[in-house]
Amino acid sequence: MAAAAAVTVVVYGLVQLPASADTRTEVREVFSPDGSIRQESVKVADLPRTSAAPAVAADVVTIQQTGTPATRYDLVFVGDGYTAGEQELFHQQVLARWDQLTAIEPFRTLKDKFNVWQVNAVSNQSGSDNDPTLGVEKDTALDGEFFCAGLDRLVCVDETAATGYASLAPGADQALILVNSSTYGGSGGSVTVSSGGNALSGDIVVHELGHSIGGLADEYGGEGTYEGGELPEPNTSVADEATMRAEQLKWFSYLGKPTPDGGVIGTFEGGSYFDRGVYRPSEDSMMRSLGNEFNLLGIDQLTAAILAETA
Repeated sequence: MAAAAAVTVVVYGLVQLPASADTRTEVREVFSPDGSIRQESVKVADLPRTSAAPAVAADVVTIQQTGTPATRYDLVFVGDGYTAGEQELFHQQVLARWDQLTAIEPFRTLKDKFNVWQVNAVSNQSGSDNDPTLGVEKDTALDGEFFCAGLDRLVCVDETAATGYASLAPGADQALILVNSSTYGGSGGSVTVSSGGNALSGDIVVHELGHSIGGLADEYGGEGTYEGGELPEPNTSVADEATMRAEQLKWFSYLGKPTPDGGVIGTFEGGSYFDRGVYRPSEDSMMRSLGNEFNLLGIDQLTAAILAETA
């Protein structure tokens, strides 16, 4: 493989955030090694925050460039907890994560519709807070931490700093943060976080792109019965199969078709954080639990969104 091109870029604008008695909460997706997913509300005040960063500078490495940012979907990998001497490790983990993503449809077929960038955020120390045990502290570029908001597998970073580093790339449609750890963990939010040294964590990236690119809903349940109107996302509905066929709603034209995640497209109860009253297209796709393929509807939604972005 030819040596990757690198250019150093500096961006100004990250400012100190005040200490706060902020009582707001934000929702984070929490992922488990068995593939299950759930949502948790976390206090904004408990998340890593920028202490002081008047300027950010980093090498930007081209992993793949197939067109201009205006005609491609730009993915930007940013590392946290990688020292100056560990940037080659970060590079290899970026390549592995990109290979993992493009082993799954529709990213395999549409691989050339993406530009992929690597931003080498250099940390003073290697690793992450609270890894491998609670109480460990590391001085890292994005202040990444396990046990975020008290949840051991929830890995959070300073999203202001992460976005600042990602903006150094020529285009930045989605920031993908790799934390220097072999411990399973990650999170979904305004940026996607996963452990760079843990292969199972790579599916977190795949799942989150289902949201950010395809506009797909989560297909896992939660508690209770949904009693509202029709849902806006393409892959969840209040209509069961008989109603969907009769009224030609949502994915009626897919009903009965084989799907890559197993079985055929139908209406399976549970989705959008409710166990009852909401239906999903397949038994167990990537949007329900990690380690699976996207279902046929999800693949088509992602394909249409990628082609529209890169026309």
